[in-house]
Amino acid sequence: MSDLLEEYGWTERFASAFAEHASEGRVPGRVVLEHTHIYRVATLAGETLARVSGRLRHRAQTRPDFPAVGDWVVLEPVENGDARIHAVLPRFSRFSRRAAGDATEEQVIAANIDTVFLIGGLDGDFNPRRIERYLVVAWESGATPVVVLNKADLVEDAARHLADVQAVAPGVDVHAVSAHRPESLDVLRRYLDTGRTAALLGSSGVGKSTIVNRLVGHDLLRTQDVRITDSRGRHTSTARQMVLLGTGGVLIDTPGMRELQLWESGDSMGEAFADIEELAASCRFRDCRHTGEPGCTVRSAVASGDLAKTRLDSFHKLAVEREHQARQLDARALLEDKRRSKVMGKALQKHLKNKGAT
Repeated sequence: MSDLLEEYGWTERFASAFAEHASEGRVPGRVVLEHTHIYRVATLAGETLARVSGRLRHRAQTRPDFPAVGDWVVLEPVENGDARIHAVLPRFSRFSRRAAGDATEEQVIAANIDTVFLIGGLDGDFNPRRIERYLVVAWESGATPVVVLNKADLVEDAARHLADVQAVAPGVDVHAVSAHRPESLDVLRRYLDTGRTAALLGSSGVGKSTIVNRLVGHDLLRTQDVRITDSRGRHTSTARQMVLLGTGGVLIDTPGMRELQLWESGDSMGEAFADIEELAASCRFRDCRHTGEPGCTVRSAVASGDLAKTRLDSFHKLAVEREHQARQLDARALLEDKRRSKVMGKALQKHLKNKGAT
């Protein structure tokens, strides 16, 4: 394939997955922008607008079966009108959250990402607890999280905030930067080698679009100032979109999310709270929940001051949310099994009736 696709992240993994579609006269492309029911896709021939084919729409069982920004897709070019997306190639990572307004549906924010830049602002909206939540979802995505504390120029002691976040992000790179000091962003370029993809995630007003503009070298994305009263921003980015850097690497900017609802967190709780997991290994009971059980080394660490109580409180809050989500998913799966059995039962009855009539 051309160097152009390799710049967008094309690898042997995707080439192998695409091989079975190549003989059908279709081409690979990567989704760079997602609108409602229409996508902008980068291909060897340039960018084109595309819609999902009727067959893919019919076969899609859940929302994640549809393309998302960052996906590599199988495209059928057309001379007039929009191209057709016939398949989504298997993802090696995806950043998901619970879809707004639906407790049991997954929404893919970005796919095939190598690094997740979790952006926080060192202003009045600074919130380490929110960073913990983002870390849980970031680890679950399969990408490597990196915490970026923007607006370092607004605080006298950025090192103190850096230490606070490092305490809740064990094993994660944490950087304090300022979009108003472009040279401070150079540390982020080491994660952006040619063909590697990074997604920027964070609340409105933390400066994601400004960071993209500084890394690109010009004002590509629209930005707005935050409110002075509470340091909260307006939703400048209204759609997820991909930006190809001339110096190498790909960035995906996403709309600000005031609240990130967990989807499936699996083992990512253990990665996001590695310090608690390490202490828990010495608890008297293997299934210790660190609430009131005897011989709990986690609560002992809180009592001695070796572990912050707010850290354990956050762990408990997210664990309860994860368990609640799991129960909802189990209930949905049960209802889906019943629905499928009912449909199959009716189909069998119809078949036997038709067979008897002949």
